[in-house]
Amino acid sequence: MRLGDRLFSGLAAGSGLFVVLLIGLVAAFLIVKAVPAIAADKANFLTSTKWDLSTPGHFEFGIASLLWVTIIISLEAMVIAVPIAVCIALYVSHYAPKRIASGVAFVVNLLAAVPSIIYGLWGFTVFAPAMEPVQRAFYHLGGVIPLFKYASGDPFTIFIGGIVLAIMILPIITAVSRDVFERTPRANIEAALALGATRWEMIRMAVLPYGRAGVTSGAMLGLGRALGETIAVLLILHVPSTFSFSIMQGGLTFASRIALDAGEMSAAQAPAYIAAGLVLFVLTFVVNAAARAIVNRKKDFV
Repeated sequence: MRLGDRLFSGLAAGSGLFVVLLIGLVAAFLIVKAVPAIAADKANFLTSTKWDLSTPGHFEFGIASLLWVTIIISLEAMVIAVPIAVCIALYVSHYAPKRIASGVAFVVNLLAAVPSIIYGLWGFTVFAPAMEPVQRAFYHLGGVIPLFKYASGDPFTIFIGGIVLAIMILPIITAVSRDVFERTPRANIEAALALGATRWEMIRMAVLPYGRAGVTSGAMLGLGRALGETIAVLLILHVPSTFSFSIMQGGLTFASRIALDAGEMSAAQAPAYIAAGLVLFVLTFVVNAAARAIVNRKKDFV
Protein backbone atom coordinates (compact mmCIF):
# COMPACT_ATOMS: atom_id res chain seq x y z
CA MET A 1 0.00 0.00 0.00
CA ARG A 2 1.29 3.45 -0.91
CA LEU A 3 2.21 5.98 1.74
CA GLY A 4 -0.67 8.28 0.76
CA ASP A 5 -3.18 5.43 1.02
CA ARG A 6 -1.87 4.48 4.44
CA LEU A 7 -2.04 8.07 5.66
CA PHE A 8 -5.57 8.55 4.37
CA SER A 9 -6.69 5.22 5.83
CA GLY A 10 -5.20 6.14 9.20
CA LEU A 11 -6.83 9.59 9.20
CA ALA A 12 -10.20 8.13 8.25
CA ALA A 13 -10.00 5.47 10.95
CA GLY A 14 -8.79 8.01 13.50
CA SER A 15 -11.67 10.36 12.68
CA GLY A 16 -14.17 7.57 13.14
CA LEU A 17 -12.65 6.53 16.46
CA PHE A 18 -12.58 10.17 17.60
CA VAL A 19 -16.32 10.50 17.03
CA VAL A 20 -17.01 7.28 18.93
CA LEU A 21 -14.73 8.44 21.76
CA LEU A 22 -16.44 11.83 21.87
CA ILE A 23 -19.90 10.26 22.15
CA GLY A 24 -18.59 7.94 24.85
CA LEU A 25 -17.15 10.85 26.84
CA VAL A 26 -20.42 12.79 26.58
CA ALA A 27 -22.35 9.73 27.78
CA ALA A 28 -19.90 9.19 30.64
CA PHE A 29 -20.14 12.83 31.73
CA LEU A 30 -23.95 12.72 31.74
CA ILE A 31 -24.05 9.47 33.71
CA VAL A 32 -21.48 10.57 36.29
CA LYS A 33 -23.28 13.86 36.93
CA ALA A 34 -26.84 12.53 36.69
CA VAL A 35 -26.73 9.39 38.86
CA PRO A 36 -26.01 11.21 42.20
CA ALA A 37 -28.76 13.75 41.42
CA ILE A 38 -31.29 11.01 40.67
CA ALA A 39 -30.29 9.16 43.85
CA ALA A 40 -30.83 12.32 45.93
CA ASP A 41 -34.15 13.15 44.26
CA LYS A 42 -36.98 13.39 46.79
CA ALA A 43 -39.58 12.59 44.10
CA ASN A 44 -39.80 9.71 41.65
CA PHE A 45 -37.57 10.70 38.76
CA LEU A 46 -39.46 8.65 36.17
CA THR A 47 -43.09 9.17 37.19
CA SER A 48 -43.28 12.55 38.92
CA THR A 49 -44.45 15.65 37.06
CA LYS A 50 -43.06 17.98 39.72
CA TRP A 51 -40.02 20.18 39.08
CA ASP A 52 -39.08 22.03 42.23
CA LEU A 53 -35.42 22.93 42.78
CA SER A 54 -36.05 25.95 44.99
CA THR A 55 -35.15 24.29 48.31
CA PRO A 56 -31.45 23.46 48.65
CA GLY A 57 -30.92 19.87 49.73
CA HIS A 58 -34.54 18.95 49.06
CA PHE A 59 -34.91 18.83 45.27
CA GLU A 60 -38.04 17.25 43.83
CA PHE A 61 -37.97 16.70 40.10
CA GLY A 62 -39.37 14.19 37.65
CA ILE A 63 -39.36 13.77 33.90
CA ALA A 64 -42.87 12.40 33.32
CA SER A 65 -44.33 15.62 31.91
CA LEU A 66 -41.14 16.48 30.00
CA LEU A 67 -41.05 13.01 28.46
CA TRP A 68 -44.72 13.15 27.49
CA VAL A 69 -44.51 16.59 25.85
CA THR A 70 -41.26 15.71 24.05
CA ILE A 71 -42.69 12.49 22.61
CA ILE A 72 -46.20 13.70 21.77
CA ILE A 73 -45.09 16.91 20.04
CA SER A 74 -42.51 14.96 18.02
CA LEU A 75 -45.02 12.27 17.03
CA GLU A 76 -47.51 14.94 15.96
CA ALA A 77 -44.83 16.51 13.79
CA MET A 78 -44.06 13.10 12.25
CA VAL A 79 -47.71 12.33 11.50
CA ILE A 80 -48.01 15.62 9.63
CA ALA A 81 -44.59 15.80 7.98
CA VAL A 82 -43.99 12.25 6.70
CA PRO A 83 -46.98 11.95 4.31
CA ILE A 84 -46.38 15.45 2.93
CA ALA A 85 -42.66 14.79 2.51
CA VAL A 86 -43.28 11.50 0.66
CA CYS A 87 -45.77 13.19 -1.69
CA ILE A 88 -43.34 16.03 -2.42
CA ALA A 89 -40.51 13.56 -3.02
CA LEU A 90 -42.65 11.51 -5.43
CA TYR A 91 -43.78 14.64 -7.26
CA VAL A 92 -40.22 15.90 -7.68
CA SER A 93 -38.78 12.52 -8.68
CA HIS A 94 -41.52 11.05 -10.90
CA TYR A 95 -44.19 13.60 -11.82
CA ALA A 96 -42.89 17.14 -12.21
CA PRO A 97 -41.03 18.35 -15.32
CA LYS A 98 -37.32 18.80 -14.65
CA ARG A 99 -37.47 22.61 -14.54
CA ILE A 100 -40.35 22.65 -12.07
CA ALA A 101 -38.89 19.79 -10.04
CA SER A 102 -35.64 21.62 -9.45
CA GLY A 103 -37.52 24.73 -8.32
CA VAL A 104 -39.71 22.80 -5.89
CA ALA A 105 -36.69 20.94 -4.51
CA PHE A 106 -34.84 24.25 -4.05
CA VAL A 107 -37.74 25.81 -2.12
CA VAL A 108 -38.11 22.78 0.14
CA ASN A 109 -34.37 22.69 0.82
CA LEU A 110 -34.52 26.41 1.60
CA LEU A 111 -36.78 25.63 4.56
CA ALA A 112 -33.86 23.84 6.18
CA ALA A 113 -31.80 27.04 6.08
CA VAL A 114 -34.32 29.07 8.09
CA PRO A 115 -33.09 29.46 11.72
CA SER A 116 -35.16 27.87 14.47
CA ILE A 117 -35.77 31.21 16.13
CA ILE A 118 -37.49 32.49 12.98
CA TYR A 119 -39.88 29.55 13.04
CA GLY A 120 -40.52 30.22 16.71
CA LEU A 121 -41.25 33.91 16.19
CA TRP A 122 -43.52 33.15 13.23
CA GLY A 123 -45.38 30.49 15.20
CA PHE A 124 -45.79 32.77 18.21
CA THR A 125 -46.80 36.00 16.47
CA VAL A 126 -48.65 34.78 13.36
CA PHE A 127 -49.49 31.10 13.22
CA ALA A 128 -50.79 30.44 16.75
CA PRO A 129 -53.28 33.36 16.76
CA ALA A 130 -54.45 32.46 13.24
CA MET A 131 -55.05 28.83 14.24
CA GLU A 132 -57.08 29.65 17.34
CA PRO A 133 -60.46 28.98 15.60
CA VAL A 134 -59.14 25.60 14.46
CA GLN A 135 -58.13 24.73 18.00
CA ARG A 136 -61.57 25.72 19.29
CA ALA A 137 -63.11 23.37 16.72
CA PHE A 138 -60.98 20.50 18.02
CA TYR A 139 -62.21 21.14 21.55
CA HIS A 140 -65.50 19.46 20.58
CA LEU A 141 -63.58 16.19 20.20
CA GLY A 142 -62.31 16.37 23.77
CA GLY A 143 -65.11 14.24 25.13
CA VAL A 144 -64.21 11.40 22.78
CA ILE A 145 -60.47 11.86 22.31
CA PRO A 146 -58.69 12.95 25.52
CA LEU A 147 -55.79 14.40 23.50
CA PHE A 148 -58.07 17.22 22.32
CA LYS A 149 -59.60 17.94 25.70
CA TYR A 150 -60.08 21.63 26.43
CA ALA A 151 -57.25 22.32 28.83
CA SER A 152 -56.49 26.02 29.17
CA GLY A 153 -57.85 28.02 26.25
CA ASP A 154 -54.30 29.20 25.59
CA PRO A 155 -53.54 29.37 21.82
CA PHE A 156 -49.85 28.57 22.39
CA THR A 157 -50.23 24.82 22.64
CA ILE A 158 -48.53 21.52 21.88
CA PHE A 159 -50.85 21.25 18.87
CA ILE A 160 -49.40 24.41 17.33
CA GLY A 161 -45.85 23.48 18.27
CA GLY A 162 -46.21 20.11 16.54
CA ILE A 163 -47.30 21.75 13.29
CA VAL A 164 -44.37 24.16 13.36
CA LEU A 165 -41.99 21.26 14.08
CA ALA A 166 -43.48 19.40 11.12
CA ILE A 167 -42.54 22.30 8.84
CA MET A 168 -39.02 22.31 10.30
CA ILE A 169 -38.35 18.59 9.73
CA LEU A 170 -40.05 18.48 6.32
CA PRO A 171 -36.85 19.24 4.32
CA ILE A 172 -34.89 16.40 5.99
CA ILE A 173 -37.49 13.75 5.26
CA THR A 174 -38.14 15.07 1.75
CA ALA A 175 -34.45 15.10 0.80
CA VAL A 176 -33.83 11.51 1.95
CA SER A 177 -37.05 10.23 0.38
CA ARG A 178 -36.38 11.94 -2.94
CA ASP A 179 -32.86 10.54 -3.06
CA VAL A 180 -33.97 6.96 -2.49
CA PHE A 181 -36.89 7.25 -4.92
CA GLU A 182 -34.52 8.46 -7.63
CA ARG A 183 -32.26 5.46 -6.96
CA THR A 184 -35.00 2.97 -7.83
CA PRO A 185 -33.48 0.62 -10.45
CA ARG A 186 -34.60 1.56 -13.93
CA ALA A 187 -35.19 -2.10 -14.71
CA ASN A 188 -37.84 -2.29 -11.97
CA ILE A 189 -39.63 0.76 -13.32
CA GLU A 190 -39.54 -0.40 -16.94
CA ALA A 191 -40.70 -3.89 -15.96
CA ALA A 192 -43.77 -2.47 -14.22
CA LEU A 193 -44.58 -0.20 -17.16
CA ALA A 194 -44.08 -3.07 -19.62
CA LEU A 195 -46.72 -5.06 -17.76
CA GLY A 196 -49.21 -2.27 -18.45
CA ALA A 197 -49.04 -0.50 -15.09
CA THR A 198 -50.04 3.14 -14.87
CA ARG A 199 -47.60 5.63 -13.39
CA TRP A 200 -49.20 5.36 -9.96
CA GLU A 201 -49.26 1.56 -10.14
CA MET A 202 -45.60 1.59 -11.12
CA ILE A 203 -44.81 3.81 -8.11
CA ARG A 204 -46.86 1.60 -5.80
CA MET A 205 -45.29 -1.66 -7.03
CA ALA A 206 -41.70 -0.59 -7.75
CA VAL A 207 -40.76 2.76 -6.22
CA LEU A 208 -42.42 2.68 -2.81
CA PRO A 209 -41.32 -0.87 -1.86
CA TYR A 210 -37.74 -0.06 -2.88
CA GLY A 211 -37.74 3.24 -0.99
CA ARG A 212 -39.49 2.08 2.18
CA ALA A 213 -36.28 1.74 4.18
CA GLY A 214 -35.00 5.13 3.00
CA VAL A 215 -38.25 6.88 3.86
CA THR A 216 -38.26 5.26 7.28
CA SER A 217 -34.68 6.27 7.99
CA GLY A 218 -35.37 9.83 6.81
CA ALA A 219 -38.38 9.95 9.10
CA MET A 220 -36.24 8.75 12.00
CA LEU A 221 -33.68 11.47 11.30
CA GLY A 222 -36.50 14.03 11.28
CA LEU A 223 -37.73 12.60 14.58
CA GLY A 224 -34.26 13.06 16.04
CA ARG A 225 -34.36 16.73 15.02
CA ALA A 226 -37.82 17.17 16.52
CA LEU A 227 -36.84 15.57 19.82
CA GLY A 228 -33.98 18.01 20.33
CA GLU A 229 -35.57 21.23 19.07
CA THR A 230 -35.30 24.00 21.65
CA ILE A 231 -35.81 27.63 20.66
CA ALA A 232 -38.91 27.27 18.49
CA VAL A 233 -40.66 25.10 21.09
CA LEU A 234 -39.64 27.44 23.91
CA LEU A 235 -41.09 30.47 22.08
CA ILE A 236 -44.35 28.85 21.02
CA LEU A 237 -45.38 26.76 24.04
CA HIS A 238 -46.52 28.45 27.23
CA VAL A 239 -45.79 26.77 30.57
CA PRO A 240 -49.05 25.34 32.01
CA SER A 241 -49.92 25.55 35.70
CA THR A 242 -50.92 21.88 35.86
CA PHE A 243 -50.03 18.79 33.86
CA SER A 244 -52.50 17.35 31.38
CA PHE A 245 -52.32 14.73 28.65
CA SER A 246 -54.14 17.08 26.27
CA ILE A 247 -52.24 18.62 23.36
CA MET A 248 -54.49 21.67 23.65
CA GLN A 249 -52.28 23.25 26.27
CA GLY A 250 -48.66 24.30 26.60
CA GLY A 251 -45.79 22.37 28.05
CA LEU A 252 -42.04 21.93 28.21
CA THR A 253 -39.80 19.44 26.46
CA PHE A 254 -36.45 18.31 27.81
CA ALA A 255 -34.57 20.82 25.70
CA SER A 256 -36.89 23.76 26.38
CA ARG A 257 -36.91 23.03 30.14
CA ILE A 258 -33.11 23.26 30.24
CA ALA A 259 -33.04 26.36 28.04
CA LEU A 260 -35.74 28.10 30.08
CA ASP A 261 -33.87 27.77 33.37
CA ALA A 262 -30.30 28.00 32.06
CA GLY A 263 -29.91 31.65 33.00
CA GLU A 264 -30.87 31.11 36.66
CA MET A 265 -29.43 27.62 37.14
CA SER A 266 -27.10 27.27 40.14
CA ALA A 267 -24.25 24.78 40.45
CA ALA A 268 -26.29 22.70 42.90
CA GLN A 269 -29.27 22.58 40.53
CA ALA A 270 -27.28 21.73 37.41
CA PRO A 271 -27.13 17.92 38.03
CA ALA A 272 -30.94 17.75 37.92
CA TYR A 273 -30.94 19.29 34.44
CA ILE A 274 -28.06 17.03 33.43
CA ALA A 275 -30.22 14.07 34.47
CA ALA A 276 -32.97 15.32 32.17
CA GLY A 277 -30.37 15.79 29.44
CA LEU A 278 -29.26 12.19 29.92
CA VAL A 279 -32.77 10.95 29.14
CA LEU A 280 -32.89 13.14 26.03
CA PHE A 281 -29.47 11.81 25.00
CA VAL A 282 -30.72 8.23 25.31
CA LEU A 283 -33.85 9.05 23.30
CA THR A 284 -31.93 10.61 20.42
CA PHE A 285 -29.34 7.85 20.49
CA VAL A 286 -32.05 5.19 20.20
CA VAL A 287 -33.74 7.04 17.34
CA ASN A 288 -30.52 7.41 15.36
CA ALA A 289 -29.47 3.82 16.06
CA ALA A 290 -32.83 2.61 14.81
CA ALA A 291 -32.46 4.69 11.65
CA ARG A 292 -29.02 3.22 11.02
CA ALA A 293 -30.31 -0.32 11.55
CA ILE A 294 -33.17 0.22 9.10
CA VAL A 295 -30.84 1.59 6.43
CA ASN A 296 -28.42 -1.30 6.88
CA ARG A 297 -31.21 -3.76 6.23
CA LYS A 298 -31.62 -2.28 2.75
CA LYS A 299 -28.21 -2.93 1.19
CA ASP A 300 -29.16 -1.42 -2.16
CA PHE A 301 -29.87 1.92 -0.48
CA VAL A 302 -26.61 1.87 1.47
